[in-house]
Amino acid sequence: MNILVTGGNGQLGSSIRERIVSYPDWRFSFYDLPELDITSEEQVEDAVRRTECSAIINCAAYTAVDRAETDHDPAYRVNRDGPAVLARCAKSYGALLLHVSTDYVFNGRSCRPYTESDLPDPLGVYGRSKLEGEQLIEEIAPSYLIIRTSWLYSLHGQNFLNTMLRLGAERERLDVVFDQVGTPTRASDLAGAIFSILSAIQPDTRYAGLYHYSNEGVCSWYDFAVAIMRLKNFSCRVRPIESSGYPTPVPRPAYSVLNKGAIKTDWGLDIPHWYDALADQLITHQANQPSS
Repeated sequence: MNILVTGGNGQLGSSIRERIVSYPDWRFSFYDLPELDITSEEQVEDAVRRTECSAIINCAAYTAVDRAETDHDPAYRVNRDGPAVLARCAKSYGALLLHVSTDYVFNGRSCRPYTESDLPDPLGVYGRSKLEGEQLIEEIAPSYLIIRTSWLYSLHGQNFLNTMLRLGAERERLDVVFDQVGTPTRASDLAGAIFSILSAIQPDTRYAGLYHYSNEGVCSWYDFAVAIMRLKNFSCRVRPIESSGYPTPVPRPAYSVLNKGAIKTDWGLDIPHWYDALADQLITHQANQPSS
């Protein structure tokens, strides 16, 4: 299997790259800016043709939630138009398109985990642009899988975990919101799920699937921060605050827990609990620290 990965230097792309050693019979081609702009039909078609890929994993996204409110055009180009370009090229060359989306397609007003059949209602430009990207893939691509995820983190790039590791080592106290509830997702676990799915797909079979994936369990951002401090033995005290005490240009979903029943049933996945995944991630972080 030849696999083209866009957004190859991001959190998920880097996590996929770390796992390819376990799949020596597959050929991976990782692309990111500036060598590949997914909004360029010419560049994408050239990459798909040269790699002769049978699957495209789209990890590329515009993820600056607040900046998207004033930076509309780049957000829509990357999150809506880019997936449409990938879908057209996948259609032309008979490739499966596996696209990663977000819990931000929902408004966060639910009181039960969101299923794939729940009506999307994004609160801002980021969520709307991602939703429109999903819709165009469903319209264009003859074979696709869309995976919505939430609260993604890894040791790569900017994310909540890395921010807490930095601030927890520097400060005596942090204020973190307790009234936004969801589930952290370790990028490495999502990468593993993607590999499991690709291993199970049947040649010459068309797919049309929308799935939810995160780690198991539920927590608030406050709970997540407390767990990080405890697991790292930081003395930094985390204080719970309401979202009104940390205003943002775009309101965050108050509840973004995803129901993962469909992806577990259809693909036989065993998903780790968020705390166990975090503990394992921090063991990796500790192992990567220089010895004194």
